[in-house]
Amino acid sequence: MAPPDTRTQILDAAERLFAERGYGGTSVRAITDLAGANLAAVSYHFGSKAALLTEVVRRAIEPITAAQRAGLDRLLARTPDPPVAELVEAFAGPLFDGMPADDEGGARRSRLIVMIISDPAEEMRAWTGPAEGAVRERYLAAFERALPDLSSEELGFRLRGILAVTAVDRVEVYNRHSPADLCPKTGEGARRWAVTFLAAAMSAPPTGT
Repeated sequence: MAPPDTRTQILDAAERLFAERGYGGTSVRAITDLAGANLAAVSYHFGSKAALLTEVVRRAIEPITAAQRAGLDRLLARTPDPPVAELVEAFAGPLFDGMPADDEGGARRSRLIVMIISDPAEEMRAWTGPAEGAVRERYLAAFERALPDLSSEELGFRLRGILAVTAVDRVEVYNRHSPADLCPKTGEGARRWAVTFLAAAMSAPPTGT
């Protein structure tokens, strides 16, 4: 197998450091040092640190987004109003597939998503492109039909909760490194637990005023 090229090495190093240290805590020099590249390589391949972050996050998120889109397409081809549990499975399942807890790459993607959610740097939220936004809006519309009593604000909060709960769980399970853990780290067991829990959370009655 050929060694990764400089661009890929920079992406791999940046993904690791952004996930561990956040945007502000990661310098271009730290990225190039870890990648074994010269300092000018970031400008040559990406243009800027912010553009590098965008490429890092898109590389991690785009396969998940594509799987979420495909899952929703399959549901809507069968019925215009899928039930909540099936919508949750189509949305959350690709997160589990893309963030396996027994794999360092999957755990790193989980940490990256947690960092995107929690990092105050504007750059951590500015990466989102039209594809990600379109998928989110389609899921919101489908959940609105399934849960008509929820306000759009509370529905959006719950949908964000699916992402947050899944990412944090994958990181926490990976970090335990214990074969005695009762939580299944991979496979359908973890997905079934997640879908059951998250479908119940999504289906809860609206919060009273």
